[in-house]
Amino acid sequence: MDSIQYLSQFDLLQALDRNDLIEMDELTSITIVPKQTFIQRPETFSERLFFVKKGKVRLYKLSAEGKQFTSDILGEGNVFGELGTISFGTRAHYIETMEESHICFIDNIRFEEFISYRPRFLMSLLRILSSRIKSMSQLTQNLAVGSLHDKLIFVLLKLFDEHGIKSDDNYALIDIPLSHQEIASLIGASREAVTVALQELVKEGVIHTGFKTIHINREKILARCIK
Repeated sequence: MDSIQYLSQFDLLQALDRNDLIEMDELTSITIVPKQTFIQRPETFSERLFFVKKGKVRLYKLSAEGKQFTSDILGEGNVFGELGTISFGTRAHYIETMEESHICFIDNIRFEEFISYRPRFLMSLLRILSSRIKSMSQLTQNLAVGSLHDKLIFVLLKLFDEHGIKSDDNYALIDIPLSHQEIASLIGASREAVTVALQELVKEGVIHTGFKTIHINREKILARCIK
């Protein structure tokens, strides 16, 4: 696959025609980042926009006690970073690959000039920014006021909607290897509490679990929320 096709697969860049994509290709560089490698720490932050071409990355912060709190998990086609007046709110985050990932980053000197003449691209960027802000607002609200089970179900549904792989049966795989500790960091709970809550959801038949895998029955888990 040539680099132009490579870029055209990003949802954000679908507003660009081929000539625009050729110019965008000149602004971007692609690097392969090994699994569990930092793309950014708060102290190494620099202004850039990144695209996830392949793989998955985790965004998290550390509390004063050193406890991790995961803000988001981003897969293929997602964008993150900060560049000039464009901000996805990642300045203070640790950003780490969960698996080997292909990451594109944009040259920051020419990018603002590039977007100033492409209103459709700007609208796509604003739409994605708005969607990310809405998602983070919902996450913050649910993690602030919900019970442990409410928090867990909300996060599982969010991960399912973003990373779910449908199958022939009624259960679908969340396509991210998730340990109980990693789930705990997503909802701000202890690993032990998450383990108990997951076991209860398994008994109710709304999820199946394996080694770092979770299959979710979306209809059953939504029905549980309505009760």
